[in-house]
Amino acid sequence: MGSEVSTGSGRPARGRIERRQAILDGAFAVFTRHGYAQACVKEIAQEAGVAKPTVYSHLNDKESLYREAVEAAADRVGAQSLAVVEQLREAAADSDPRASLTAVAHGLLRAFSNEDARAVRQLACAQAAQFPDLAASVRERTALRVRSALADRLARLALAGRLRPCDPELAAEHFLSLLTGPLEYRPDAAPDTVADTAMDVFLRAYGR
Repeated sequence: MGSEVSTGSGRPARGRIERRQAILDGAFAVFTRHGYAQACVKEIAQEAGVAKPTVYSHLNDKESLYREAVEAAADRVGAQSLAVVEQLREAAADSDPRASLTAVAHGLLRAFSNEDARAVRQLACAQAAQFPDLAASVRERTALRVRSALADRLARLALAGRLRPCDPELAAEHFLSLLTGPLEYRPDAAPDTVADTAMDVFLRAYGR
């Protein structure tokens, strides 16, 4: 058996780095569909477009596949959210940051609620007994990284006089809680309404 096979599109996975990424992506897709217990390495290999021995040449066992697939997906989800927060880089030059903050709120809600983000949260919690530190690792790669980046942006807005002087870490926590909190109680709430309302409340507390 060869070390790699064609993908569904007919394009072979190329190079060790590309093969490893294909395996992690394939594993994440299979674990998302079936959960840990029902997923099998053969299906992961097929999803990744590689031979089964190639999977084991990159990751030793199913446990490693699960952990690294979830963490890789968490990094991707975190990067999407960080890219949204980065939109605030130019907001310090605005006389009123409301539009920029609201745009970021909308973008973060979309990032938090997309399929990959939901799957990462579900998979991190589903095997908590077997992977007790995985949820903490996912939180570090997603929520905590986003909070830190957002705190930095809010601190710059405060220094520029666009927000009231504040503890930026606490302000970032409030910002994110106002976005995610309502979805805990009203998962069917319209994201746009949640984002707009969150920014109204946030700016009542932190606006100049």
